[in-house]
Amino acid sequence: MKTIEVVAAVIRDAKGRYYATQRGYGDMKDGWEFPGGKIEPEETPEEALRREIREELQLEIEVDKYITTVEWDYPKFHLTMHCYFCHILTGQPVLLEHEAARWLYPDQLDEVDWLPADQVVVREMKDPLSISPLGGDLQTY
Repeated sequence: MKTIEVVAAVIRDAKGRYYATQRGYGDMKDGWEFPGGKIEPEETPEEALRREIREELQLEIEVDKYITTVEWDYPKFHLTMHCYFCHILTGQPVLLEHEAARWLYPDQLDEVDWLPADQVVVREMKDPLSISPLGGDLQTY
């Protein structure tokens, strides 16, 4: 099975909301996810995340803390997704690849239909004690 390695930005604003995007293409069209994308050769995960968010949303972000890495088997590929807490440095989100987006407070995270790998991240966000000891936690972020 093919493995795809990606990064995902869990972007938080000053109001404590998280940015969720809805896929506009592919087999998982209409599913909700944290924005991000594939890591290019010779790119660090943090570099890839800044590039992907610039390309997809026209935002400059700061990568704050590693959260977790999710391993998930989809029907056609295995996903390795490295997730990071981030915040916006400059810009307003412009949807270039997604069909919709929402800012969600922590108690609203279940209001969208997350893709399976992203569901793992949402569960960990709701239970900060389950986040990797090497990662960040919501209480100190």
